[in-house]
Amino acid sequence: MVKKPPVTAIDNGISLKDRTRIAAGLSQLLADTYTLYLMTHNFHWNVKGPMFNTLHAMFMTQYTELWNAVDPIAERIRALGFPAPGTYAEFGKLSSVKEVAGVPKAEAMIAHLIKAHDAVARTARGLLPAADAANDQPTLDLITQRLDVHEKTAWMLRSMLEE
Repeated sequence: MVKKPPVTAIDNGISLKDRTRIAAGLSQLLADTYTLYLMTHNFHWNVKGPMFNTLHAMFMTQYTELWNAVDPIAERIRALGFPAPGTYAEFGKLSSVKEVAGVPKAEAMIAHLIKAHDAVARTARGLLPAADAANDQPTLDLITQRLDVHEKTAWMLRSMLEE
């Protein structure tokens, strides 16, 4: 039998049921964000071709932003009284971002990143109703910021593939 980690007793005006649902959604968002971070960093290392300089620099900007996002997401989970997932095994089970095998060509990298940013946006958007119903403003603020980043990044990446 797997023992569940203890939940911190908190009386912050958000019920345990709502905190549980929100923390679960944030755990998925954390897994998606970390998986996308790793994908983007991998592409930064391995991109080649005529767009090398542009993509290498752009991917670095993107993976740095993603790296800076994981801590606030994990800390929000902790503030709600739950342990944050933090292993590849946990992230693999929770993430909706699909890993990419091998080293795709530059344009395929862009296409994979578009799909991944859209997936993270869907995860974040799916968490909005639970956070809103619980009047969890800090989580709503965090989700809104993440949505803005992922939708804007997906738009910029799509623009690179358009004629």
